Amino acid sequence: LTVAHGRNGAYGDAVARLLAIAGHDVEREFYYNDAGAQIERFRASVEAVRRGEDPPEDGYQGDYLNELATVSGDPVPPMLARIESTLERFRIRFDTWERQSEVEAEIAEAIALLDTYEEEGALWARTSAHGDDKDRVLVRADGTPTYFAADAAYVRRKYAKGFDRLVYVLGADHHGYVGRLQALAEMLGHPRDSLEVLIYQLVQLVERGEAKKMSKRRGDVVFLDELLDTIGVDAARWYLVSRGHDQTMEIDVDLAAEKTQKNPVYYVQYAHARIAGILRNAGESGLATDRYKADLAVPLVTEERELVKRLLEFPALAAESAQRRAAHAIPTYAIRVADDFHRFYHQHRVLGSESEGFRLALARATQLVVARCLDLIGVEAPETM
Repeated sequence: LTVAHGRNGAYGDAVARLLAIAGHDVEREFYYNDAGAQIERFRASVEAVRRGEDPPEDGYQGDYLNELATVSGDPVPPMLARIESTLERFRIRFDTWERQSEVEAEIAEAIALLDTYEEEGALWARTSAHGDDKDRVLVRADGTPTYFAADAAYVRRKYAKGFDRLVYVLGADHHGYVGRLQALAEMLGHPRDSLEVLIYQLVQLVERGEAKKMSKRRGDVVFLDELLDTIGVDAARWYLVSRGHDQTMEIDVDLAAEKTQKNPVYYVQYAHARIAGILRNAGESGLATDRYKADLAVPLVTEERELVKRLLEFPALAAESAQRRAAHAIPTYAIRVADDFHRFYHQHRVLGSESEGFRLALARATQLVVARCLDLIGVEAPETM
């Protein structure tokens, strides 16, 4: 898995978490491309390395081929195992795993349900009559099905499970897929807008002031595991959702690896850990941390009021983020909560103050909101730092 795949996973998982908190039943599914011409090029590349030869020009490059070449047999299963291991490390967990090789077995059944016609020996889907910009080939003149035919089988397979809405998360090179996939939904008897395609843009890494160029086939690719080794899972999850998915992203690797408050994920986590420390001290002082006595008749100071107002924004913000599929709004909001809390904490004492009960309750409420924000984007909320 590359860093770009990491953006797919981080964004898709955050959207799934947002939809779940909004009350939806969500199932996460991973689609393995384990068949077709691209996989055959991958196999040919590994076989060439096993023979001591260079991979084909249209094949794959990289040191990872040398590792796979040392294992006998089909290189696809061990590659899939590596993918699953990285996803688990990245805290991305799926409910189901679909393989293209299995989906392809249902192509004929799916095609039989579509609006089709034959032309020049090929079988076409009349997708232009269902909102697409042109018709699409399903079966070539030589009798081989296209990737679009597999798409049709996959869409049918997903609706057959009883889902009301399908959400695809695809890379920047899949813009043309929106219309054709929605056309398939309509031809299969479902509303076009019940199938969403979320397109995420490219990720660029900057290290020591220089951008890294990445190409999976040339081999000069940055794998997700490498990024996790460098900056950690928390920072990777944070940065990969910190901008709108429709915007190209640049990650400053040096900043992301810092354990200072200049690093936004560290800054927000520090707010959570600081509050945890306050609450521990309160517990050691004999205060019941689950029921603070607050005198609400005492007027709030400016910093308290601003923090309360910020916390009250969370329910509406989470709901809007789910509706707009705007996961990046969560880390942005978390920074503002941390800002408001740090400003309050630097100006006012909590333990031993006249407003101790209220301020402890406010600190606890802040901690809960920060923890929920971090959880929504797959980042841990530490008790100590």
